[in-house]
Amino acid sequence: MSMKEPKKKTVSKEEEVIEPVENENSSHTEEAETKIKELEDKLLRVQAETQNYKRRKDEETERMVKYANEQLVEELLPVLDNFERAINLDDLNLDDELSKFLEGFKMIYGSFVNVLNDIDLKEIEALDQPFDPAFHQAVLTDKDETKEDGIVLEVLQKGYTLKDRIIRASMVKVNNL
Repeated sequence: MSMKEPKKKTVSKEEEVIEPVENENSSHTEEAETKIKELEDKLLRVQAETQNYKRRKDEETERMVKYANEQLVEELLPVLDNFERAINLDDLNLDDELSKFLEGFKMIYGSFVNVLNDIDLKEIEALDQPFDPAFHQAVLTDKDETKEDGIVLEVLQKGYTLKDRIIRASMVKVNNL
């Protein structure tokens, strides 16, 4: 009995070498594609982080510029208060020396207030307004039957905002029935 031997496929050596290379190439291609996707994802994340960093820095710089004068204004407010106290000394007698000084003070005060208004310093309106703890600091209370409860009766020290930030609350006397 003679058995037939299976036919052997005649393959040249070049074909044998090419076939495994094709399998290796496809696995290398898949690995390369996976690596490319990972790197593209990393790139997108880095770009997003960079954009967020730039936006945060821009916002921070804008805030710093917007409120750059805040400390200076805070230091100038007592000077403004003193000018107002001096002007309130006016006694309507325009012939004496004090009145001549006060007239000069009024001119300087006007210029000073204009400069502060130019940088967006605004006085907080308080007199005859309802008490608001965000803008007013109650230091005294009094009873006035002619006004509603919680109304500011007197402003003891003016308050100010710079742009949209409160830099000094108004010190007030509040009606407490």
